[in-house]
Amino acid sequence: MKYFVLFLTLLCCMSGLWSQDLTISGNVKDASFDQPLPGVNVIVKNETRGTTTDFDGNFIMDNMSVGDILVFSYLGFITQEITIQNSNPLSVVMQDDVSALDEVIVVGYGTQTKKEITGAVAVVGAESIEELNPTRIEQALQGQVAGVQVTAESGSPGSASNIRIRGISTNGDNRPLILVDGNVIEDLSVINPSDIESINILKDATAGIYGVRAANGVILITTKTGKRNTELKFNYDAWGGFQQTSRQIPVLNATEYGIIVNEAFAAGGGSLPYPDVSSLGRGTDWQDEVFQTAPIINQNITVTGGGEKTTFSVASSYLTQDGIVGGPKANFRRYTNRVNLNSEIFEDFNVVANLLYTGTNRKTLPENSLGSVLFNALNNAPTFAVKERNGEYTLAEGLGNEVINPLAQVENNFNQTDVNKISGKLGASYVFLNDFTAETSFQFNYAEVKGKIFIPTVFYGSGKVFNNTGRPTLLVNKDIFRDYTFDAFINYDKTLGEDHNIKGTLGTSIFETSGVFSGTTQGFFESDVDFANAEIEDTVDRRNGLQDSGLSGKFRDRLLSYFLRAQYNYKGKYLISAIIRRDGSSKFGPNNKFGYFPSGSVGWVASDEAFLEDSKVFDFMKFRGSYGIVGNDRIPSNAFRSVLSGEAAYVFSNQLVFGKAIGVLSNPEIQWEEQKTLDVGVDMRLLGNRVDITADYFNKRTDGLLLQPPVSGILGAAAPGSQPPVVNAGIVENSGFEFAIGYSNDSSNDFTFGINYNVTFLNNNVVSVNNGVGFIAAGSFGVGQDPPSRMEAGKPIGYFYGLQTDGIFQNQAEVDAHATQQDAAPGDLRFVDINGDGEIDSDDRTDLGNPIPNATMGLNFSSKYKDFDFTAYAFASIGNDIVRNYERNQPLVNKSVYTLNRWTGEGSTNSFPRVTTGATQNTLFSDFYVEDGSFVRLQNVQLGYTLPADVIEKVGIDKLRFYISVNNLFTLTKYKGYDPSASSGDPIGAGIDQGFYPVPRTFLLGLNLKF
Repeated sequence: MKYFVLFLTLLCCMSGLWSQDLTISGNVKDASFDQPLPGVNVIVKNETRGTTTDFDGNFIMDNMSVGDILVFSYLGFITQEITIQNSNPLSVVMQDDVSALDEVIVVGYGTQTKKEITGAVAVVGAESIEELNPTRIEQALQGQVAGVQVTAESGSPGSASNIRIRGISTNGDNRPLILVDGNVIEDLSVINPSDIESINILKDATAGIYGVRAANGVILITTKTGKRNTELKFNYDAWGGFQQTSRQIPVLNATEYGIIVNEAFAAGGGSLPYPDVSSLGRGTDWQDEVFQTAPIINQNITVTGGGEKTTFSVASSYLTQDGIVGGPKANFRRYTNRVNLNSEIFEDFNVVANLLYTGTNRKTLPENSLGSVLFNALNNAPTFAVKERNGEYTLAEGLGNEVINPLAQVENNFNQTDVNKISGKLGASYVFLNDFTAETSFQFNYAEVKGKIFIPTVFYGSGKVFNNTGRPTLLVNKDIFRDYTFDAFINYDKTLGEDHNIKGTLGTSIFETSGVFSGTTQGFFESDVDFANAEIEDTVDRRNGLQDSGLSGKFRDRLLSYFLRAQYNYKGKYLISAIIRRDGSSKFGPNNKFGYFPSGSVGWVASDEAFLEDSKVFDFMKFRGSYGIVGNDRIPSNAFRSVLSGEAAYVFSNQLVFGKAIGVLSNPEIQWEEQKTLDVGVDMRLLGNRVDITADYFNKRTDGLLLQPPVSGILGAAAPGSQPPVVNAGIVENSGFEFAIGYSNDSSNDFTFGINYNVTFLNNNVVSVNNGVGFIAAGSFGVGQDPPSRMEAGKPIGYFYGLQTDGIFQNQAEVDAHATQQDAAPGDLRFVDINGDGEIDSDDRTDLGNPIPNATMGLNFSSKYKDFDFTAYAFASIGNDIVRNYERNQPLVNKSVYTLNRWTGEGSTNSFPRVTTGATQNTLFSDFYVEDGSFVRLQNVQLGYTLPADVIEKVGIDKLRFYISVNNLFTLTKYKGYDPSASSGDPIGAGIDQGFYPVPRTFLLGLNLKF
């Protein structure tokens, strides 16, 4: 027995000697950039021995034992502990230490940590953008940020989106200020989403540091750059796939169409157009003919690196996208090239230089309007074939002046826009006297926009408004836009003792935008020519309306601003910030050119108080509030002075001579719109930083709204080009509540997940419209009807104004007993006599709903299991209404399938009127055409797989990930149209569906390669 014990003792000693002989190597990377981290401390736990990672993030430790614990620590990153189990190389990925609330957020003219921020600021990171794979940046914001609503103007390639931060504040321009690396960018289509490192959204009065341009909020975009002491790294992202329509509107087939048309003609006293409907069959489904599967491809490569003093990033991308309507005839192409350079020239003196080139080529078809391709696909008769036997396209005879064969329309449509834009920034910063930093920058944008429209000789049918039976026509234009911004400011940051921190910013900003509108030059060809060879120099009878009028087409506007910000915090828990900005705009007269706009905010980090320091629930809790005034000058230039932009007829020596006259009447007393914003919010982190909660109440009131009142007809007929003056005569108020909650958890070493939800409740109210009539009307419905949208006191801006229905007249007795309604008969819509005068007329119009949702919300889920990752994003809009206006009122046009549920006799239905070719008021704008536009959309679902590091590192690859994703997988809605998420974005006139081009459903296969 004693020999056995001795044997075990020797064996243990030997195993101990063996275990001490392990050599452990490995590599440490930054999770955010997926790049090596040099200088990471690697220490054996409870011992003093250790090492640091080299330039490539590598390390080696000798004399290690199984069971030893290595501690990895680096400033700004979460410390990790790894237990040695064998001699295999270690791959360590270090996460940013966001639990310490030290994450740096870009704000106005500087940065702050999350803990210090006293305003309402939201952040969207590169990871979220990468998961969505948006073709445009706006798509990465929808559903991601509370208080930010994004609506697509169209689903066509290259189409823009409308961004609204906390509602619609003015009847004019509601776009937020967008800065990319500090440079003003008006059109987000010039930015490749893959280049973005983060997006910060300033939603409250603290955006006032940017002055007049920040009245509608600020979006700060930071692009990717290199890191110091890192070797050259390549990042290649590519994805491609196909798009399909997400929806078709059910319409009548040929047989159903024949039955309905016969019934309508019979009711109107006419003969039957289709005596034998049994021979019609199903006919042509024009939507099937128009919609197609369209490819989309994107490629992006980024090169980053950095030495001791210099970092750089170079990126190029290419995107091409065909349309689900028109295919290559509706193609969008984008090329981008970007260079970012940061260099420490000498100690405390840094220089930054950014340059971005974007080239886009967009081909478009008529959309979202009367006579668009989809409008024609819905209204063209199914009894027509696509082509005649001779190969010519069929003519849509008898369907009215606007409805034509949509495929012929696509083939004969040539509309192309080319944009070349260069944006740049050159800046420098210098630290002096330890606590001061002086910064200056010069930013510029230069863009050339060239348009080319070719109209061949074409005949679509008798009386069609799109016919061109004369000479082929070419229209071209070239517009130039340029602007620059010069900023110079000094930041002061001083900590007194251990408890008091003081920061200050003092600076000035100069902004100028200018350009030239060339006008449209129209020329005619003497013989046939194709689009590719059509040049304006080859045309005859050229004319240019702008040049013929004697106007230069030039414009120039300027801003001059001074700003001061003071910040103070005590022990990091009592926070105060105040801003004063003086803005001057060339759009106002001498007496009102400058305005002063103050704002202030406070914060209290309650979790740092003694009564919460030991809380097992609250890891962090901060209360904050802000209030401020921001000016807005987004009105046409020269509104305060009279310009000879109108036309007039004069008589000289008994001869009629045409000349110039005053256009917009002057008003030298117009002043700034002023937006007064209140925000009260709370930020919390709970349960070991697993739960993140943000809640805000806000109120935005815009005073002195800039409007154009109607001019009395007593003054006589208006000359062409004349307009009433711009005046300050309105108030709009937005109030609401935002709530966001997120949960993330590392359930195990192999599985992690996170879920985030946000909701925004919004109430929009027009307080006053003092323009003489009390409202502003806009938008369009049908042909020749009054505008259906209004801005009026006591209502949301852009609410729908029309007749209210009360069912269907079932018999003649009901018609006789009702208020007088012109041409009413059994089966017609019954309108409500709102004013009780016994007669149905325009005075009975009332509020029928509005396009502004009561609530918007987003739900985002992400998870990882070993090398697999999965994400899903959903978005919802609740309470918005949409006007159905894609149906043409003509006897022989096609109709939606709900026409089958029409009134056919007493008691048959009380919801859909009879069909007839006779006169009725059923086509007047009423709530019959207003539908609930609420919807829930699953915006993105993505499944990815990352190859194991020990496999790909053998061939020099840092990361290789493949993924499949589906965008716009499905939409749940009661709305009958193509897409409830699309909108024109107009403050007055939004939500009127002329046949919205649907946002496509997109299937993608992609890869992320880093080496």
